[in-house]
Amino acid sequence: MTAIIGTAAIAGVRPHAVEVEASSGGGLPGVRIVGLPDTAVREASDRVRAACRAANFSLPGELIVVNLAPAGVRKSGGGFDLPVILAILATTATLKGVPVDGVWAVGEVGLDGAVRPTPGTLPVAVAAQRAGARLLFVATEVAREAQLVEGLDVVGVSSVTEAVGVLKGELCAAEPSGPPPVAGRPVPDMCDVRGQPVARRALEVAAAGGHHLLMVGPPGCGKSMLAKRLPGLLPDLSNRQALEVATVRSVAGIRAGDEALDVTPPFREPHHTTSLAGLIGGGSGVPRPGELSLAHHGILFMDEFLETPRWILDALREPLENGRVILNRAVGSITYPCRVQLVAATNPCPCGYVTSNARSCRCRPDMVTRYRSRLSGPLLDRIDVQIELQALAAQELLGPADGESSGVVAKRVLAARGTATDRWGTTVARAATAAVRGTATDTAVRRLVRAVEVLGFSARAFDRCLRVARTIADLDGVEVVGADQIDEAVAYRLPPDVLR
Repeated sequence: MTAIIGTAAIAGVRPHAVEVEASSGGGLPGVRIVGLPDTAVREASDRVRAACRAANFSLPGELIVVNLAPAGVRKSGGGFDLPVILAILATTATLKGVPVDGVWAVGEVGLDGAVRPTPGTLPVAVAAQRAGARLLFVATEVAREAQLVEGLDVVGVSSVTEAVGVLKGELCAAEPSGPPPVAGRPVPDMCDVRGQPVARRALEVAAAGGHHLLMVGPPGCGKSMLAKRLPGLLPDLSNRQALEVATVRSVAGIRAGDEALDVTPPFREPHHTTSLAGLIGGGSGVPRPGELSLAHHGILFMDEFLETPRWILDALREPLENGRVILNRAVGSITYPCRVQLVAATNPCPCGYVTSNARSCRCRPDMVTRYRSRLSGPLLDRIDVQIELQALAAQELLGPADGESSGVVAKRVLAARGTATDRWGTTVARAATAAVRGTATDTAVRRLVRAVEVLGFSARAFDRCLRVARTIADLDGVEVVGADQIDEAVAYRLPPDVLR
């Protein structure tokens, strides 16, 4: 007799449906797992035997072969334990005559028969829903996470005995508590920021168009403060986007099973000493998502930008352009999504005061040159808005708050994004180049061409300037991009003096 239980192998965030086939036959008693399993999956045979003894389930006194099909897909992790043990039991008297067609499972099994959660439950639930599964067994702790996928009957179990009881009809599956509620995180308000009107405007433009932003200025001028208020200007994620973010977090193993579906755009701020694997993903065995992918559909804030080694910064070039990071390893090629908005902040020199009138710079010229060389031209060319901040004056610190609240600015950002979405179905930063150029007057384009010739901009900079100008026009409520919008966009494109 052969029994089949469904599950999925996770490659990046993409689930591959797997059929766990179990069959017993001649040979010495034991459990043999085939189908390109890794070490953790092969060790499931020992966990399965111990769990069956603890639950008083009898195994046949002959060889049990478990095949994970398709055999060409690499299987890894402890999530195969539960489908393996259910498939084996379905070939024995324990589940004799019990239909298991359309049954899926994912979870690690302990030696005492307890079912434990594993990373990647959400993508497995997505694969089960696509395959038309009638039942999905998961660990109780992650049942609500799996219920985020609509049209799927999810059963949370705490032990193998409980799963067997549900299949045999001896136990009633717990009433589904429903998916976690949708929630948003509290974010700081823009009204806390004093002064810096140019930086405020640049932040609003970056939020409205989804443009990358670089802020350069002395310590304490408000760079980090501004960056941390950007999520409050962005619209909430759609349900599809929130599920994609939750899937990346689930694969990374940092999402709690009962965590609410967060519709606030992610905000990740890795330390400047983060390794290459920590930033773009990697690690031993199957590569894990890095900070870049964890910021998918949100903001990647890199403070102390020029303290990060150049070779790590340059690894951001292709992912920022393509919206995905491809990690090629011996175990295979893994792709993670990373549609992010980069916000970078840096001091102008190691001590931070090369442009300050209040304090003199203590850095030698060679130190400053080496510090600035960490930001390569190709990466700088990919940053749409580049501004320089100055230290706040005493009257700005003592006076009343002079800025708008995040709610007021967010309304303008939402309106501008809505205009772009109605026009192209996406933000200005991701719209087709020809479509963006078609909304500018010939005079505006010629003005931008002259700026490119005089300032030595690249073709990419020409395109990015035009996109920023289109965003400014949407904020201003102007249908056609004119000379005023081009001038402001070019001003944002000029690299700060300290980086030239």
